[in-house]
Amino acid sequence: MTRAPYLAARLQGFGTTVFAEMSALAVATDSVNLGQGFPDYPGPPEVLDVARAAIGTAADQYPPGPGRPELRAAIADHVRRFRGVDLDPDTEVLVTAGATEALSAALLALLETGDEVVLFEPMYDCYAAGIAMAGGVARPVPLHPPAGGGPWTFDPGDLRTAITPRTRLLLLNSPHNPTGKVFTRDELGLLAELATAHDLLVLTDEVYEHLVFDGAEHVSMATLPGMRERTMVVSSAGKTFNVTGWKIGWLCGPAPLVSAVRTAKQFLTYVNGGPFQPAVAAGLALPDGYFVGAARDLQYRRDVLVQGLTEAGLPVVSPEATYFATVDVRPVQPDGDGLAFCRALPERAGVVAVPTGVFYAPEHAHLGRHLVRFAFCKSDAVLGEAVQRLRRLS
Repeated sequence: MTRAPYLAARLQGFGTTVFAEMSALAVATDSVNLGQGFPDYPGPPEVLDVARAAIGTAADQYPPGPGRPELRAAIADHVRRFRGVDLDPDTEVLVTAGATEALSAALLALLETGDEVVLFEPMYDCYAAGIAMAGGVARPVPLHPPAGGGPWTFDPGDLRTAITPRTRLLLLNSPHNPTGKVFTRDELGLLAELATAHDLLVLTDEVYEHLVFDGAEHVSMATLPGMRERTMVVSSAGKTFNVTGWKIGWLCGPAPLVSAVRTAKQFLTYVNGGPFQPAVAAGLALPDGYFVGAARDLQYRRDVLVQGLTEAGLPVVSPEATYFATVDVRPVQPDGDGLAFCRALPERAGVVAVPTGVFYAPEHAHLGRHLVRFAFCKSDAVLGEAVQRLRRLS
């Protein structure tokens, strides 16, 4: 590997993300961008109107370090409503610059140099970078795509082997990006058992908690017996309310852990998104029907894209949640090179996707070489156009 000049050793290998490359390719070729996971339709007016009203008021100035009190109270109420967990909004809730900052601050606060983090791959790309910036070591455990229907799975033996005396933390993402997997109660029970047995902290990214389909059940790790005192849950407004650019996230957990994370967070962004915080508080208080409807709407969009991909000759692992569907490109790309497929797809079909191989540790990239991720969080017009263009592949 060629060494990037000036870049610290711990970040060597973390170059420009594939999302930047593919988004630039979409612009250059006037392609439909199904690579990056952001909606192209607005969020609920009950949320947007509050943000508009807040701009030009005192909300434009620095909010309190942990987040505005009304947002922290709304987060605690929301967690009580949907998880049945009681939180102290003053000591157990921390507002962050999106979920990414919550994750990065937690890793910076809690890892000593050389501490190991066990997590599943394919994995959202900020995890490995955040672990490296904190001086930690990632110990990925592979998820296996279903051979013929069903969910992604993992080998419990691989998980047990990944845990060593240096393991400090278990990092979980459920619902999972990029696979769309929702970890089952039994799988979470095994993770909880191992976390307890090895005295591990748990950091769980649950930003897609409300975007679950087909009756699948999202269970938060913090709700399992004995897990509340060792688990930090990361959430975000971006995916639930279609406001990914606002970058309002939060971390919840026991006060000592939240206090530690806050120490690191205050030297990152300090605070952010003042006018958006009351708007997110309003969104979290929306009735249950909003959250049910958001999942139902996204499930419809998933079905539209899955049908189009199937008709284009791309076998789909239909997701149980999130914004994304995974395909096996080998029927239309005989060498199984997902990156080459994605680079050629704009010319072949006028559509952009992301190769799943980039979500693996470099030494395991071959496991996802033949897989590609498409985003379906797009408007009817955009999805319809994408499906029409993908027919050129068949």
